[in-house]
Amino acid sequence: MNNNSVTAQGSSSQINSSAFNSRAAEASGVSIIIPILNEADNLPRLFNNITSLKPLAQQVLLVDGGSTDQSLSVAERLIKQYNQQLANKDSTIEWQIIDSAAGRAMQMNTGAAQATGNILLFLHADTQLPEDAISRVKQVLNQANSNYKWGRFDVRLNSRQPLLWLVSTMMNARSRLTAIATGDQAIFITKSLFEQIGGYPQQPLMEDIQLCKNLKGIAKPACLTRRVTTSARRWQQHGTWRTILLMWHLRFDYWRGVSAEAIKQRYYKTNN
Repeated sequence: MNNNSVTAQGSSSQINSSAFNSRAAEASGVSIIIPILNEADNLPRLFNNITSLKPLAQQVLLVDGGSTDQSLSVAERLIKQYNQQLANKDSTIEWQIIDSAAGRAMQMNTGAAQATGNILLFLHADTQLPEDAISRVKQVLNQANSNYKWGRFDVRLNSRQPLLWLVSTMMNARSRLTAIATGDQAIFITKSLFEQIGGYPQQPLMEDIQLCKNLKGIAKPACLTRRVTTSARRWQQHGTWRTILLMWHLRFDYWRGVSAEAIKQRYYKTNN
């Protein structure tokens, strides 16, 4: 990636893994990049999900944007426990904890710069991958004669509320129609294409939408019907209809050219 696309390289606090050298050489490895900021409560669930994937990811990078809770100590403890439990296994994950300036775009670019896999999968800390996520991603991007270089999963919200089921259904349909995905849908992309477009745009909000706009001009996305499960807390905390209307309005504003900075100010003003 060029220097302009990652303005903060971050400092890496690497947790050793006995199988790293052999796995890093795999041509089709997947690096999962997770931006975190005060996610101590979500980390145990996140680790359980990632370590239950079949097959495992080659690498997981937790990119911290300056957490003030126990995120770092919790992550270090969970990684240590994982490595101790699987010390004699041939198939293990290379874990890294990376320091970065705050901001999802910045954190994800910082993680991508240190990724060893040829496929990058960007995951939110409150999103759960399906068990076969790695094989699905590798299959669609690495199969012979594949035209796909990036894609996303369908999504479901972890709520039984009928209205939130409808929200996730509409999100999936809109994404398939427009070739625009949100970060909740676990966007994945070949590292070479990610570097070609300069990574995530350095903006405070709507970075995932702009990334997809840049990507779909080059290649169409693979829209996987397998679903990731993401938190419904945003809708539950602020009200379902209120959140739906706000997000529609913000997306419309971005579409008509309102700056990401202005949209961010309105988003946080409305949700405070």
